[in-house]
Amino acid sequence: MNYGKRALRAHKKNRGKISIVSSFPLRNKRDLSIAYTPGVAAVSRYIAENPKAARTHTMKGRMVAIISDGSAILGLGNLGPEAALPVMEGKAALFKHFADIDAFPIVLGTQDEDEIVAAVRAIAPTFGGINLEDISAPRCFAIEERLKKELSIPVFHDDQHGTAIVVLAALINALKVVKKKLGKVCIVINGAGAAATATTKFLIYAGANQKNIRVLDTKGILAIGREHMNGAKDELARLTNKNKERGTLKDALENADIFIGMSAKGALKPEWVKNMADKPIVFALANPDPEIDPKEAKKTKIAVFGTGRSNLPNQINNVLAFPGIFRGALDAEARDITDEMKLAAARAIASLIPTKKLSAKYIIPNPFDKRVAPAVARAVKKVARK
Repeated sequence: MNYGKRALRAHKKNRGKISIVSSFPLRNKRDLSIAYTPGVAAVSRYIAENPKAARTHTMKGRMVAIISDGSAILGLGNLGPEAALPVMEGKAALFKHFADIDAFPIVLGTQDEDEIVAAVRAIAPTFGGINLEDISAPRCFAIEERLKKELSIPVFHDDQHGTAIVVLAALINALKVVKKKLGKVCIVINGAGAAATATTKFLIYAGANQKNIRVLDTKGILAIGREHMNGAKDELARLTNKNKERGTLKDALENADIFIGMSAKGALKPEWVKNMADKPIVFALANPDPEIDPKEAKKTKIAVFGTGRSNLPNQINNVLAFPGIFRGALDAEARDITDEMKLAAARAIASLIPTKKLSAKYIIPNPFDKRVAPAVARAVKKVARK
């Protein structure tokens, strides 16, 4: 099936994927007088005197802004804001379907860090949360951190943290299948962008031994003093690679227990897998084509294999995380989404598969499992209200 052609036809026919529908009846003058003038003036006065009431008396408490500058769209690169819009519309549809959250896509005609921060800060009073999407690294790190400091509502860069949460959830269960411990395994992360950076830090927070983590970019293992480094990569190198190793992906995979790919098609050669430790776990998450061809992966000693694709077992997809996370944060009226909340979300996702049902082909719930978003929301809300 050619999904690209089908998508083009469907998007043109429907003129996108979302629309605005009134939640208030407008049948007559009485309804109009309550929804709008003169009745609405009382609501405005009330909110002016009680600012927190904006969450309960307007859409603010159930509305998330999906912000992108179009600089890192899926695996397509910097295509600009207009090209980002169909992806952001899709994200809004997922928010509504999986967590009954009203989300609105806002693509910005600038890729300047200061201008993006100023724009989001200016529109923030309308929303209960901000979801940053498809903003390239390393700018995305600074933009998120600045907005978290300046705003009193949750700010969440899904490319970073949604990915990290679902990777950890899948890894918790994959490690059970191969009977290994997170604190003792050697982890190779191929890619040093937003998702890889957040995943590395989150795995360390969750208990992975940072001495046993090696992160790579296209130039090889990240190491202090290596050429082609920047501030973000220097930080990763300081956190990991304690033996200051240099070399290629093939070198890094020697005796590694886990490969997490956030890079490009074909990055992992099948013949390199034989140098990994016994019962290796491979998450090849490049989209649409993973780092190793699934058919080739079956011929290797890989014990547990996951990708980002919906047509294969063990789909490691952000949709398992972000709807429930925002649902819990909005319900708790949280000001931030903390690492503790993210860890609770990952554990909630993993816990939905009982140990006795775990297998190499079933380590993560299906995105359409209706238990996922409510379970994540409950876990996040519980932590937020401590």
